[in-house]
Amino acid sequence: MKNEIEETSIVALGGLGEVGKNMYVITHKDEIIIIDCGVLFPEDDLLGIDYVIQDYTYLKQNESKIKALIITHGHEDHIGGIPFLLQSVNIPVIYAPKIATDLINKKLEERNINYKNIELINKDLVLEYKYFKIEFVNTTHSIPDSFAICIHTPNGTIFETGDFKFDLTPIGPMADIHKMAKIGAEGVTLLLSDSTNALSEGYSKSESSVDGTLNDIISRHHGRVIIATFASNIFRIKHIVETCKQYGRKIIVFGRSMENAIELASNNGLIEDKSIFIDAYQAKSLKRNEVCILCTGTQGEPLAALSRIANGVHKQISLLNDDLVIFSSSAIPGNANSINKIINKLYLKGVRVFTNTEFSDIHTSGHAKEEELKWMLRIIKPKYFMPMHGEYRMLKKHTEIGVLCGVAPENTFICTNGDVIELLNGEVRRGGTVQAGDVYVDGSRVGDIGSVVIKDRKLMSQDGILITILNINTLTRKLLIKPNVTARGFVTINENIELINKIENKISDITNNYLAKSIYSYTDLKNQIILEVLPYINELTGRRPIILPVIMEVNQSIY
Repeated sequence: MKNEIEETSIVALGGLGEVGKNMYVITHKDEIIIIDCGVLFPEDDLLGIDYVIQDYTYLKQNESKIKALIITHGHEDHIGGIPFLLQSVNIPVIYAPKIATDLINKKLEERNINYKNIELINKDLVLEYKYFKIEFVNTTHSIPDSFAICIHTPNGTIFETGDFKFDLTPIGPMADIHKMAKIGAEGVTLLLSDSTNALSEGYSKSESSVDGTLNDIISRHHGRVIIATFASNIFRIKHIVETCKQYGRKIIVFGRSMENAIELASNNGLIEDKSIFIDAYQAKSLKRNEVCILCTGTQGEPLAALSRIANGVHKQISLLNDDLVIFSSSAIPGNANSINKIINKLYLKGVRVFTNTEFSDIHTSGHAKEEELKWMLRIIKPKYFMPMHGEYRMLKKHTEIGVLCGVAPENTFICTNGDVIELLNGEVRRGGTVQAGDVYVDGSRVGDIGSVVIKDRKLMSQDGILITILNINTLTRKLLIKPNVTARGFVTINENIELINKIENKISDITNNYLAKSIYSYTDLKNQIILEVLPYINELTGRRPIILPVIMEVNQSIY
């Protein structure tokens, strides 16, 4: 590794001020290392949007410098953006853990992207470049194969935790605390640490305690058990499979993501006996206490399996009085209302429901709580600290925790996406900014949907759309027939004939008056219709629908 004195910069293109679309870019002279490339799932107000991804402008401008994309683990907020990145920027190689690699390959296959340069990460791997030396450290998270990354630069050592928790009795491998301590003893200039649960006091529960509780519930219940959990929590799925096998239950799986997770777990040796899985038809020959339904829908998603079961519209499963539904999950911020609706519907069906509370042990987060964050700070002992992976309130709280653990207040950085942090001779300072923001993915289109389109979709969802078709004789400059009005999401035409007639008459008057002018254009006519009809409709109904005039020109002579 060549030691040349020039700034080393770190910038987040995603992951700050939000829990999602993580991407952290480290640059020294002509070398760039990218850490993670995730997506953010859209809020309810982003109608029709599938994903929110990073603005890749900075990477496009410095494409020749990119040496590698390194993935910490296989969750969507860390790998979901890779197909879109590869379509925009040349990435020489991707380094990823085994589980993440399998998930990435599946994503690329679904989008017909032929990319073969994926190398596996393990705890012993060391990557050496001209200016960077990179090591990997095992961490504990809710998905197997999660790593922290230690980046040695000419200006000091950067430690990026990835997503982590300290679980001393994990279902999977232990976090390599000894290696972390060794790196901390050698000296870390800047720590970038997961802030997701910074607002939660104490320690996170061990995954083994959750497994013990689920084991107890399943063993005591004498009817069907329906379990909803995150498909990404492969260790949880593994234990449910093992518990069901222990008590003689077969498992029916619903939900595409859950099916993919089980296939992935089986291919990686985490689930050994696939004979435990059956289809709904096979379950008809079994007793109720011999069946477990494993499904998606932990967040109240309307099209997920659990929602369809609760609403009584699932084609294969109907609820029974002695069913037990377990939410082995926690609510993602913003989803509490949707989840509560599903829970209420389940209770109305007469079934028992177990949900996660602070007094229950049916779910635990994969992210460190306050005391575990203190552990990381004490083990790594950074001179400078930048919290990451969290909303502003989480970053702020994590900063306060860092100060409590010995980091000087002036050595902490609460940043936003696009803010540049610079390392020089073991010191860290704020730099400038680079372009960073949200890019919307709408179906196969990336970046084509802007704020104007989103605004129109909101308006249509709130007040609907009104389309009026005008047939105009270009020779006589008059309407051939009365304007035809069609409405969607505004009023039901058959039930509001009088209102529609008033609107059609209003449009006729506007059009005829306008066409009587010596000079006219159809663009101005459309604008005039919108300008006059919108307040008229608002006065009549209190609504402001999008108005779309369509003009059909007809060349017709009158004999």
